Amino acid sequence: MSKAFVKESDQDDDDDFGAPAIPAGSKNYMTPEGHRRMREEFLHLMDVERPEVVSIVSWAASNGDRSENGDYLYGKRRLREIDRRIRFLTKRLDKAEVVDPGIHHGSDQVFFGAMVTYENQDGDENTITIVGIDEFDPLQGKISWIAPVARALTKSRIGDTVILRTPSGIEELTILDVTYPQPVS
Repeated sequence: MSKAFVKESDQDDDDDFGAPAIPAGSKNYMTPEGHRRMREEFLHLMDVERPEVVSIVSWAASNGDRSENGDYLYGKRRLREIDRRIRFLTKRLDKAEVVDPGIHHGSDQVFFGAMVTYENQDGDENTITIVGIDEFDPLQGKISWIAPVARALTKSRIGDTVILRTPSGIEELTILDVTYPQPVS
C-alpha cells in the first residue's frame, strides 16, 4: 500500500508533548507569564514557522517526483508536527484560566502562584513556585498545581506542618515562607 494512504496515529494531541492532562472538571490555571509565553509560541508557529515550511513544501513539490524528494518529505513531516503543536496550544489556550498570583501579595497562605519555602523532616529546605500544568519546570523550582507537593501545601500558612504522602512513606513539611509577585496591572 502506498504511504500516501496510511493514516497517522490517532493519539490525543496532549500526549504528543509530554504534557499532563488537565484533571477532569478542572480549569487550566495559568500565570499571566505562562499564558503570554504560550500565546507567543502559538503566534510564532502561525505567523512565522508554518508559512516558511509551507513555502518550502510548495517549492519542493514543484520539483517533480515527490517519492524521493527529501525537502518535500521532511517539509510535510515538519508541517504535521507544527499543525499538531498548534492544535495542542489552541486547546490549552481555549481552556486557560489566567490567575494573577499577585492578588495574594502579602498573604502568608499558600495558593496558586505562591513561592513557598519549606523544610522536610530531615531539615532540608526547598523552595518551589506553584504554577500551571503547562508551565512546570522542576529544574527551575516550578511545580504544577496538581503535583502532590503543591496539593499538600495549598491553603497552609507559614509555620504550619503538612503531611505529604509519597510512595516511600509519609513526610512532614513545615512551611517557612510564602511570597507572591507584585500584582499585574
